[in-house]
Amino acid sequence: MRRVLLVVVALVLVVGAIAYLFRVALATRIMERVVAENLQSSLLDEVPDGLQVALCGAGSPLPDPERSGPCVAVIAGHRLYVVDAGAGSSRVLARMRIPQGKIEAIFLTHFHSDHIDGLGEMMLQRWVGGAHESPVPVYGPIGVQDVVIGFKQAYGQDGVYRVRHHGEDVVPPQGGGGVAQPFAVPLDGESTVILEEGGLEVLAFRVDHEPVDPAVGYRFAYKGRSVLISGDTKKSANVQKFAEGVDLLVHEALAPQLVEVLTRGAQTAGATNIEKITRDILDYHATPVEAAEIARDASAEHLLYYHIVPPLPLGPLQEAFVEGVDEVYDGPVTVGRDGTFFNLPAGSDVIEHEELL
Repeated sequence: MRRVLLVVVALVLVVGAIAYLFRVALATRIMERVVAENLQSSLLDEVPDGLQVALCGAGSPLPDPERSGPCVAVIAGHRLYVVDAGAGSSRVLARMRIPQGKIEAIFLTHFHSDHIDGLGEMMLQRWVGGAHESPVPVYGPIGVQDVVIGFKQAYGQDGVYRVRHHGEDVVPPQGGGGVAQPFAVPLDGESTVILEEGGLEVLAFRVDHEPVDPAVGYRFAYKGRSVLISGDTKKSANVQKFAEGVDLLVHEALAPQLVEVLTRGAQTAGATNIEKITRDILDYHATPVEAAEIARDASAEHLLYYHIVPPLPLGPLQEAFVEGVDEVYDGPVTVGRDGTFFNLPAGSDVIEHEELL
């Protein structure tokens, strides 16, 4: 028995030594296989028919290691749409194996920098990832034209270089950037159908993010399943109206008691400008409890927090973030982070949640 054990140990040591000697070659081979597998299939190929929601950015302008700038990917019948394009969101999509070359449209809720500062990269990845011959439609309130034109100008020279380097078959010059699809923001109590195709309906409705105006949220409905994305807003009766009966309410939230910690830190540091900003942001965001009240009153099945303020780098801070929520809403609650994923299969009432990252 002892001899057998010695032989086994010796074999393990030999295998370990060989693996160490050839570690570079092995790592390279593994990398090659992973790249090939990822290019042959994607998350879009693996999901069932229905609605899927993935947070490609669960954060805010404040740096958070688990949360990039605001971004929500919606898959409807294997077709991909994106709401907002915050910084880092394009790379989060790639990490989730969601191919940006498949993006059919981008929807902007408003024009705060943290919701659009990743738009240039996302439009670029969509172009080169799909060899598109037409720009991606970018829907948003009136004013979206200026945003899209601005990014087109900023990326103009980059596009010339890529066509010159890779050729028109790989990156058709007419397919870069986006094409603005502006719409007038509807009045409170009303909505506008922004997109209707293949059984999917996308509605836009007004939200209250004053002094930021225009600002909207979106409701996606497909084969009996529904998702509402609030965008940035105070607690709003209009959000509640259009969230009525949704399967998943994706709502922004700011925890005032935690933001007050930032304010005190800024005071201590003598950073009066930051102190002023942390006080100002309290007046145009919903608290976690207020978002939970909307979920309760709208009879939403599941509440997902995103655009989370402030960052939550420590576990106990997440508990502080949702303090009091269970007193007003008895449904399931998820504090989102990059990679949070929900599956709403068509023809059922199932709501499946997992973390992809």
